[in-house]
Amino acid sequence: MMEKTLLQKIETRTACAGVIGLGYVGLPLMVAIANAGFCVTGIDICEEKIARLQRGTSDVPDVPGPILADLIEAGRIQVTTDYAVLRELDTVNICVPTPLNANRTPDMQFIHAAVQQITRYLHREQLIILESTTYPGTTEEIVLPMLVSGTTQNCPRVGRDFYLAFSPERIEPGNSTYFMTNTPKIVGGITPKCTYMATAFYEQFIAKTHTVSSPRAAEMVKLLENTFRSVNIGFINEIALICDKMGLDVWEIVDAAATKPFGFMPFYPGPGSGGHCIPIDAQYLSWKARAYHHHARFIELASDINGAMPKYVLDKITHALNLQRKPLNGSKLLILGIAYKKGIGDIRESPAIEVIRLILDKKADFVYHDPYVSDFVLDAPKTYYSQPLTPALVESVDGVVILTDHGGIDYEKVVQHAQVIVDTRNATRGIHQGREKIIKI
Repeated sequence: MMEKTLLQKIETRTACAGVIGLGYVGLPLMVAIANAGFCVTGIDICEEKIARLQRGTSDVPDVPGPILADLIEAGRIQVTTDYAVLRELDTVNICVPTPLNANRTPDMQFIHAAVQQITRYLHREQLIILESTTYPGTTEEIVLPMLVSGTTQNCPRVGRDFYLAFSPERIEPGNSTYFMTNTPKIVGGITPKCTYMATAFYEQFIAKTHTVSSPRAAEMVKLLENTFRSVNIGFINEIALICDKMGLDVWEIVDAAATKPFGFMPFYPGPGSGGHCIPIDAQYLSWKARAYHHHARFIELASDINGAMPKYVLDKITHALNLQRKPLNGSKLLILGIAYKKGIGDIRESPAIEVIRLILDKKADFVYHDPYVSDFVLDAPKTYYSQPLTPALVESVDGVVILTDHGGIDYEKVVQHAQVIVDTRNATRGIHQGREKIIKI
């Protein structure tokens, strides 16, 4: 019997799929592929994470533990730290982190490491897809040369011997409306055949795909999407600063503007921008633009404004305490929410962490409550733990600072027992009694 081609394996869902990097992107992707009927192998370098996943314990909110456990028990998913499994896989999605270096330039070490492993086991009729957010040119300038020159094969040809494409992840943790399978997938391959193969794969478990002319175009799409958000967050944060000086309520202004049914999209101010994508992707685009002798002034200005918001919040905290005739030095504050957005436990690039650092630098102390973040390490080995939100806790501190507007918190009771509140998210908007205690940005 003639061996099935890769396309036949994909269309019959008998292809062996693989995902490298099992975090906020890789884990939901692995589950989506498995739910479509494929057998999937997840690879991650963290042995502790692999042990948790083998027990069916998920550390990503978008992947419920019972669903993961069922797929593992059914044999649809297996997880490992051993890259040797790549020799058996027909498709490989790379979903590793792409952070910034200390000098705010792209850090490609995790992509390099993943691709180096793939080159060891690259074989004919294998589909490689990079999903990690990165700058335009990464797939063609870094991944492709490594695959062609680093393998033991005799100069494999992309588009014939193997297939390579870029497809940006579009995951928003905690979004209950748009998730992996109903969010359109952008696909750009090195060759038309690469695009075709990658699209055929995604069509097995994604409702809609959209192809672009190249990996560079697909990489740019991702940066456009997140830089759009970064710039608009920076713009509305600057509007908040202007409204503060004018004695206007920025939240009232935005809500009123949002009644316009065309030509306006509401963004809301806050203590900064957080998460892996928004504050980082704009830096990727700005860095790449400099290689073309273009200074992305607009993008960098937005990043500067967002980066300055924690200091603005600190000034608000100092002002709130001064109204109580208390200095910041020696005060104890209750921080409500340290995740970068409500409804999730992700603290990557969270502005709350920077606010906390500024508070500590001013010799103040803090406790925190976050229903999604049980503990976090600020400076090893110091670990902080979320405290139960009780009236006694609220009354014991000099002030409350709302940095993440998680649902399920009785903000009315918090206002009732607090001495003063700095609300950076307008979480107290519906509260009428005790408004004299509330200072908003």
